[in-house]
Amino acid sequence: MSTDAPKPSPRPGMPTPAAMKPQPPAAAGQATPAPIAPSSNSLSFGRVGEDGTVFVRTPDGEKEVGSYPEATHDEALAYFARKYDELAASANLLLQRVVQTDLSTQDGQASLKTLRQQVADANVVGDLPALDNTVEQIATALAAKAQVETQARAEAKKESAAKREAIVAEAEKIAGQPVEKVQWKQSTARMRELLDEWKTLQREQVRLDKETENSLWTRFSQARNGFDKTRRTHFAKLDEEHSSAKAAKKKLVEEAEKLSTSTDWGPTATAFKRLMSEWKRAGRASRSDDDALWAKFKAAQDAFFHAKDEVVAAENVEFEANLKVKEELLTQAQALLPIKDVAQAKAALHAIQDRWDAAGKVPRKDIDRMERGMRKVEQAVRDAEGTQWRKTDPELAARAGSFAAQLQKAVSDLQDEIDAAEAKGDTKKSAKLRDELTTKQAWLDQAMGGVKEFGG
Repeated sequence: MSTDAPKPSPRPGMPTPAAMKPQPPAAAGQATPAPIAPSSNSLSFGRVGEDGTVFVRTPDGEKEVGSYPEATHDEALAYFARKYDELAASANLLLQRVVQTDLSTQDGQASLKTLRQQVADANVVGDLPALDNTVEQIATALAAKAQVETQARAEAKKESAAKREAIVAEAEKIAGQPVEKVQWKQSTARMRELLDEWKTLQREQVRLDKETENSLWTRFSQARNGFDKTRRTHFAKLDEEHSSAKAAKKKLVEEAEKLSTSTDWGPTATAFKRLMSEWKRAGRASRSDDDALWAKFKAAQDAFFHAKDEVVAAENVEFEANLKVKEELLTQAQALLPIKDVAQAKAALHAIQDRWDAAGKVPRKDIDRMERGMRKVEQAVRDAEGTQWRKTDPELAARAGSFAAQLQKAVSDLQDEIDAAEAKGDTKKSAKLRDELTTKQAWLDQAMGGVKEFGG
């Protein structure tokens, strides 16, 4: 071919002018990098025609891949073989990334799409069936990886759904508690924690399908809203109860403070007992109000009872001395029994009774014992007197009738006095009159028996 003949026009796969541009010489002392040699295997799949056209052999026959002007046949063939090796290396690298790394299926599919386009457009010399096989291996590996990822996502969704279901179930359990058993502070704090846990799952866990997500969120929201509504209602009612209790207890405190200086010990002690019962029935105010009101109430109560205790303690000193006197008098009265001389015993008993009344009060714990002892002696004297009377009075029937009449009037009068004392609430006087009534009723029964006996 003549050297003056025109150069062939570029063909498919022809290197660009920039690619063919000579490299600048290496700097002094710097080695010139040698081009990477193509693999002999790749070279074996190509040939160069007489006109410099490079061909690649395929199972379907030869295919023209391009030419490399102003290069030797070996250089042209090596150029297109290196392009194959580079493309094959990229394919093998992608296969390793898909199989051996955590490359996502989505990223892998994007890379595979690019690789397929590169292979389809490639004008290279090499084992094209092997390259296609590598591409299909990548596609197969990605399909398998997609299946694994799908299964993993399904498991992750299942796990995430289970965690959300547990959150919802606990929220519903909290919301469903009986109001009287709710620990409001703990339950409210736990509801907030559950919401934070839900948000964390939303950020960090795989998302659920919209239907499942909405269903669980609806249940969770209903539980939270129901709990909040119940809590607001409870505390509104509690505030109302606290206000009512506070008002009631303020009145009780005012009454207690008025009674705190009373020296009417018995009735006032009874009044404080009533106030305490009303305090318990009033319910609780808020903690701060309740504590403050109770402090005032207790101070008033303590002031009264301390004063009362001081008086009682002083009285007991005096009453102990009175007790010694009455114990001696009771011993003297009991020495009259059994009665032999009624007149003498009666006179002696009258003298003892006068001294008994003059001796004064005894300690509360000894009152009943002393009174019972003296009544026993008094009854014995009355019985002896009655017996003697029936035996010695010549006008027994007349006197029995008269005495019975007197006793009937006395019994009637005593009953009237008892009724009047009870109407005034004077239980002490009422009890004493009843003792006297019992005695006179016994006398009356005896007198009536004498009237009947002597035909009165």
